[in-house]
Amino acid sequence: MMFSRDRRSGRFDLRVIAAGAIAVLLTTSAASAATIANRGDEEVKLTITEDTSTKDDVLAVGKVVDGVCQKSCIIRLNDNANDEYELDGSESVSVEGGFLYYDSPVNGGAPPPVGSASNDREGR
Repeated sequence: MMFSRDRRSGRFDLRVIAAGAIAVLLTTSAASAATIANRGDEEVKLTITEDTSTKDDVLAVGKVVDGVCQKSCIIRLNDNANDEYELDGSESVSVEGGFLYYDSPVNGGAPPPVGSASNDREGR
């Protein structure tokens, strides 16, 4: 198989590769953003702090917001300093009853309680 060493085609190939790499990076960053759903029966005010920027949003009942934060951020519910949650940017979470819940288990689920039978067997 013979490849052309033409300068023009070399530049074109480099542009295609660069454009493809950029598209993959943009798709990856959008896919890793957090998603928040309101599964409660009241609207919720969200304050999203990412780095130095802060954004307020009202999450209506049944509404889902995608792409909340691209990297770690802090979510505050209803302007309450006691209701702050830190997200790393890839979670899928829900608000219900004034609390934020993970929609899927983190790290495969919760660890067994300390002193449970499964822990005793592993330690032997």
